[in-house]
Amino acid sequence: MSRASELVEAYKAELSMTWKDNVSGGERVWMLVYPPDLERQIRHSLPSLGLATTQAHHDWIVLDVTDDFGHWLSSHRHAEAFYEEPNDLTQSILDQFETTLVGRIRQVLETAPADAVVSLVGIGSIFPFLRASSVIKSVDSAITGRLLVLFPGLHETETHSFRLLDARDGFNYRARVIDPQKDLT
Repeated sequence: MSRASELVEAYKAELSMTWKDNVSGGERVWMLVYPPDLERQIRHSLPSLGLATTQAHHDWIVLDVTDDFGHWLSSHRHAEAFYEEPNDLTQSILDQFETTLVGRIRQVLETAPADAVVSLVGIGSIFPFLRASSVIKSVDSAITGRLLVLFPGLHETETHSFRLLDARDGFNYRARVIDPQKDLT
């Protein structure tokens, strides 16, 4: 069985568990962690993940943020200057993008049914402009169902930390990790 298929099966097992309603937003986040080189295979598995979700009697919503930075940048009033001199993209300007991205994600989460799984696709595309940890923490209070983050990177079990694209220092987070090797009991 391929690694992508194993992750789909682990997701199905996670779906079969009873959802607790009295958990924080951070505990409603599910991290589907996989090596970055499996990105295409995982995206190819989205229909299988969606089918498993609807068969488990939950709504399925895909939120793809892959192109958000490009769209945001191209509509910025100083876009041409940033293209000519990328170093002009200061942290304060990138903070504007984070605010826009977080707003978009929050809007989807706030309008999603309470039994929905919102699948956040393309989080790797924000690297190196934003930190995934900051984005996820900024939206977790809006999660009513579950937020499934397709996370190309690493999960370090000893410290329960995540590293997007195997890069920066990891961040510790309360999310559940969907792992084929993890005992779900």
